[in-house]
Amino acid sequence: MNFAQRFFEVPSDLQNTWWGLVLWQLQLTLVPVAVGLAVALPLGMLCARFRWFYPPVLGVSTVFYAIPSLAFFVFLIDYTGESSLTVEIPLTVYTLVVLVPAIVDGMRSVSEDVRAAATAMGFGTLRRYLQVELPIAVPAIIAGLRVATVSSVSLVSVGMLIGNEGALGNLLSDALNYQRPLLAWDAVLSIAVLGVVLDGLLVLARRILTPWARKAASA
Repeated sequence: MNFAQRFFEVPSDLQNTWWGLVLWQLQLTLVPVAVGLAVALPLGMLCARFRWFYPPVLGVSTVFYAIPSLAFFVFLIDYTGESSLTVEIPLTVYTLVVLVPAIVDGMRSVSEDVRAAATAMGFGTLRRYLQVELPIAVPAIIAGLRVATVSSVSLVSVGMLIGNEGALGNLLSDALNYQRPLLAWDAVLSIAVLGVVLDGLLVLARRILTPWARKAASA
């Protein structure tokens, strides 16, 4: 067996392949980020519109973010069992402390002149938010998504401590159990590469969604 085969070989106790673990890692990363974004968008809108609402929202999300991930997982086991949901719920909560401030900063970067012009054109609050303010806030939102996504990729591995729910992180557990350091290198490098790829895709998405930024840079 050559080096490449040994590198991508997954112990039989995990009942999975390397590609299967990668897909699982993606699921445990992207589902919390997507749910977190869906929650953060309306929260960010409210925080930007009602300034008094922002400090308590940020305070509550920061308190949850301060809870160690392993403690959060252990607390949820009684309610969700040793399942992917036990990993996804804390990661979703953690994304809020990054995404909500990013969305609020993006909303506040929209000038009052732009809002006034949209209102004068007959845009209601929701339509103005979706068609005017949100597109302008895309760079700030993508910046928050990049941080939330990369941090989620790494935190997923902690799930290995609650019944092998850590996807690629499960290889770290097996590296200790079977005294196979190559499995640890496999996990660390795979997670790092996955994080870089996802970050690159978000940068590409930002470029596609903000064509005016490219024109301004080239002008």
